[in-house]
Order: sequence, then C-alpha cells, then structure tokens
Amino acid sequence: MRNFIITVDGKQYEVSVEETGATAAPAVAAPAAAPAAKPAGNGKGTKVLAPFPGLIKNLLVANGAPVKKDQPILVLEAMKMDNDITSPCDGTVNFQVAKGANVESDAILAVIG
Repeated sequence: MRNFIITVDGKQYEVSVEETGATAAPAVAAPAAAPAAKPAGNGKGTKVLAPFPGLIKNLLVANGAPVKKDQPILVLEAMKMDNDITSPCDGTVNFQVAKGANVESDAILAVIG
C-alpha cells in the first residue's frame, strides 16, 4: 500500500493505493491537515517535505518572503498533475530546491522559519 497526498481545488486528500495485479480504485480519506512537515533539526524552522517524487514546476513566492499557514509556496508536478505544496505555518520561506529540479519522496523542499 502506498500513500499519497493530492490537492484538488485547494483541498488536500490523503489517497492510499494498493499495489496488486488487478486494477482497483484508490481509497480516498478525509482532507489532509497539511503537507508533510517536520521541525528542523537545528530548531530554526519547519521543514516542508516532498509527499511524493516529482518535478518542481514553479516556486510561487520569492525566497525569503513571508508566508502564512496553508499558503501555496510551490507547485510539484507528478504524473502530469500539478500539486500545490503549502506552508505548514507562518514564517519566512527558505527554498531548498530550484524550479526544474526533480525530487524524491521526503526531500526537503523548503524550511519555514
């Protein structure tokens, strides 16, 4: 079973997809509270992690800009779908990736401090 977070019309949903030989519809859970985020190990901010592998299609705010909780900060493209990645908290964004970069699951996309 693989879990993904997708965004549809600004709402996030956690989706579980079972890997089997047969085709099955994915189970959709209630909207997710926020994208993957963890307090930074150095205590200087909250890490925003990639929920799945993809391409950084666009950075929606300038590096060093103030952001609000749930504000979209970048677009992560996966399987030809654009996914808004939002800030998990208020603070200043410090991007750890550049537009056009390919990232893996759990890669640090930004630190909100």
